[in-house]
Amino acid sequence: MEKYNYFQLNNGIKVIHKEVDSNVTHVGLVVNTGTRDELPDENGIAHFIEHTIFKSTQKRNTYQVLSYLENVGGDVNAYTTKEETFFYASVLNRYFDRALELLSDIVFHAAFHEKDLETEKEVVMEEINSYKDNPAELIFDEFENQIFAGHPLGTFILGTPKSVRKFHRENILSFIRRTYHTDQMVIAVVGNLPFKKCIREIQQHFELVPERLRQFQRQPFQNYQVQHIQKRIRTNQAHLIIGCPLPRYEERKHLTASLLNNLLGGPGLNTRLNMAIREKKGYVYSIESAYAALSDASLFTVYAGMDEKNFEKCNELILKEFKKLREQKLGTLQLQRAKLQLIGQTCISNESNVTEMLSIGKNHLIYKEVETIPELLEKVGTITAEEVLEMANEMLREERLSRLAYLKK
Repeated sequence: MEKYNYFQLNNGIKVIHKEVDSNVTHVGLVVNTGTRDELPDENGIAHFIEHTIFKSTQKRNTYQVLSYLENVGGDVNAYTTKEETFFYASVLNRYFDRALELLSDIVFHAAFHEKDLETEKEVVMEEINSYKDNPAELIFDEFENQIFAGHPLGTFILGTPKSVRKFHRENILSFIRRTYHTDQMVIAVVGNLPFKKCIREIQQHFELVPERLRQFQRQPFQNYQVQHIQKRIRTNQAHLIIGCPLPRYEERKHLTASLLNNLLGGPGLNTRLNMAIREKKGYVYSIESAYAALSDASLFTVYAGMDEKNFEKCNELILKEFKKLREQKLGTLQLQRAKLQLIGQTCISNESNVTEMLSIGKNHLIYKEVETIPELLEKVGTITAEEVLEMANEMLREERLSRLAYLKK
């Protein structure tokens, strides 16, 4: 039977574990710290730390850090979001202890030499420039900043060239002291390792980390204002994003919102938006919707890229599909198909052990226990058409929707 195992170290670091039949173990340390925890003069520092933490430690230079797992065929990586920073590794089972030792070393003993910081600033600058050259990606961050304007959620994860240039070792150490707390960390493991053996090895590398407890509360998002913004930029396509912020839903409403989003514009090719705008009209190459839950809020968006001559038609058709879902309750067969599609996609995505490791690590930051896939799917099966209709009238209300458009300069 599928299950997750739990443990907590004496310093507050939590562990979630799942044993699977595989030659590879995936392990990650997720820190409940991201862009929203930055002070106004620190924009981009959470992401910059994610970069520079690999440069060197108190006992390893950059080559030694990068080669320690790669020399045995392993992989180490990291990412930063608005709310968390994740450091993770994938290795053959026999090198699990090696992966733990490296993760502990980079996260708790990084050197942050000034010469390394200067080198990595150039790398981050190139990342920022690369992002600016891709309007189909940039529009998502700009839209989030538009939605959450005036709040820490409304800042770029990468920071700006001006903010990144100012970072020095003391800025980084100050941010880590203020935000890297042991009671806000989770070690997630998915691999072919017995739970007791896993805990013994984790204790060996993480138990001696001093306990540090979080003393601050995150600022909740309030005062949303609807905005419709159009920009003229150098682009071959027009880009449109429509959406709004939502509350952080309890589990059943969260699942209902996920089901509605999946029906509207999820990864399937038979979604309502794709069928109405791409397949029937040929107005777009790409159209999708997304529903993302944060710790105290969530965000719904629809994105479309099209020739500028089809811009207004696309906007009208998107709103038309919204209206249908607000006014027409799903039939029994429609609802059943929507559930089966979401269930299938969820199972397929969790066939990847590394994806599951990242998911359960993040979820264990928020919840005492993480539900297994079978438990979640059972709850999806009980969602009613009335609940979907009610959610549509909450998520897709036209008067609450903001819009950001990139048109050709």
